[in-house]
Amino acid sequence: MYIDEGPSAPLSAIGRAMDDFAGNAASGRFSLNERGGESLLAAIRNMAEWVDSQQFGFDLLLQSPKLGSSNNAEVMKPFLQLVAGDEQGFVTQLKQFRESLVKAEEGIKQAMANYRATDDSNATKY
Repeated sequence: MYIDEGPSAPLSAIGRAMDDFAGNAASGRFSLNERGGESLLAAIRNMAEWVDSQQFGFDLLLQSPKLGSSNNAEVMKPFLQLVAGDEQGFVTQLKQFRESLVKAEEGIKQAMANYRATDDSNATKY
């Protein structure tokens, strides 16, 4: 659950987590076998594909909504655009999430390479 910590709160928790994930994989802190890695890669690629396929809808969210010209509509129009597109907005956060999927994919590939290297190293011992 996200708790709003105010305008100065860091909102890139997903990005930081993916950086940590990729860093841990690069440093060999964990590894994944081929089957597990491919399953995770498939899930990541499916999510990335979905986000990419929704770009037109996200662009629509950033436009001024057609709510009419009443006082309430005029008040809501800019608010809805902010909810979608400011630094904490839905579209902004989803774009950051999309970028984090690239980092996650890199981390998983590295973790799979770690597994292969460990497996090969252990095989030469026997």
